[in-house]
Amino acid sequence: MAKKSDKKIIYKKEKEMPPSAISFYSMDYNKTGSWRNFRPVIDYEKCTLCMVCWKFCPEAAIKLEKTKKKGKEEVKPVIDYEYCKGCGICWEECPTRAIDIEEETN
Repeated sequence: MAKKSDKKIIYKKEKEMPPSAISFYSMDYNKTGSWRNFRPVIDYEKCTLCMVCWKFCPEAAIKLEKTKKKGKEEVKPVIDYEYCKGCGICWEECPTRAIDIEEETN
């Protein structure tokens, strides 16, 4: 139950959001990618940059990266495989099916 002193954080635009969905102080040490069986791969031709994958990633393994495309700056989701455990939530939640799951080979 929220206390009266608790303040809700509301973002009106995606640009106002922090660089990762969830940030724990120990996150840098919890590299879970070594035990992954499946790896998500983003098809940027299908990606609409909705950031749903970033919002639902439980490990904050999807980072938002600034890039320039045709002279315009845009932010796109990029998977950090050192932290991705291959749970498939991003694949399941992607509304445009721009994320595919591949079997991990090594």
